[in-house]
Amino acid sequence: MNILDKIIAKKHVEVEQLKQKGIPTFEFVPQTIPSLATCFNGKSTLNIIAEIKRSSPSKGAIQMDVNPVAQAKKYASLGAGAISVLTDQPFFNGSFADLAAVRNVVDLPILCKDFIIDPVQIDAAKAAGASIILLIAAALTPDQFKRLYAHAQAAQMDVLFEVHDEREMQFALEQQVPIIGINNRNLETFEVDLQTTAKLAAMVENQDCTLISESGMRTKEDATFAANHGAQGILVGETFMRSSQLELAFSRMQVPIQKRVVPHDR
Repeated sequence: MNILDKIIAKKHVEVEQLKQKGIPTFEFVPQTIPSLATCFNGKSTLNIIAEIKRSSPSKGAIQMDVNPVAQAKKYASLGAGAISVLTDQPFFNGSFADLAAVRNVVDLPILCKDFIIDPVQIDAAKAAGASIILLIAAALTPDQFKRLYAHAQAAQMDVLFEVHDEREMQFALEQQVPIIGINNRNLETFEVDLQTTAKLAAMVENQDCTLISESGMRTKEDATFAANHGAQGILVGETFMRSSQLELAFSRMQVPIQKRVVPHDR
């Protein structure tokens, strides 16, 4: 099995455990959380979803001793449009407790970054304070996606739908998904290629569709490449987690947004 297959196999076990044990409960300070679109609209610079990430299957340990609360506060103060929190434990050393801790200190949209295959995971994400969930095309059948997307909508949560190739992007466009994440990382091999953003963004004609370029954002040039090819936002994890000069690393990614060129404009 490739890495994605191993993760999904483990998720099936976790889902059954979650159903048996029940969804964890967390206490929150009451607050109004804006939608991702509200936070992103009107910005002249690239929007940043800043990620809290202890480790990954491809990179191993990144920053195992991170304090999620302190990191989230830094991200918010530097102008993050949203915060992503890894909640997968076996492969990324995250947790719903991390997400809940972050929710208590920021009023930004929070993405539950996980491999969601069942509605109970969406309910758990919402209970932990997430306002956005990630659905990954490579991990779902079309029917699974439709079921999970409808469940998230009923829960009044945004959905970031992640695609990696033309077939997955075509499906996203057919479903009129408003927020699409283009993952530059192949989840089967974990290889990264920023050309994936250029290739798939060119398929999107709807100017109202929000495109997020994910993975491989290390330099200002990477961010500029994504912006020049139609991304309104980027998701950055490892680069920020490893940075000893976070303010500088963050500012380098805040490049000007470019108007997306659609086929009939060419």
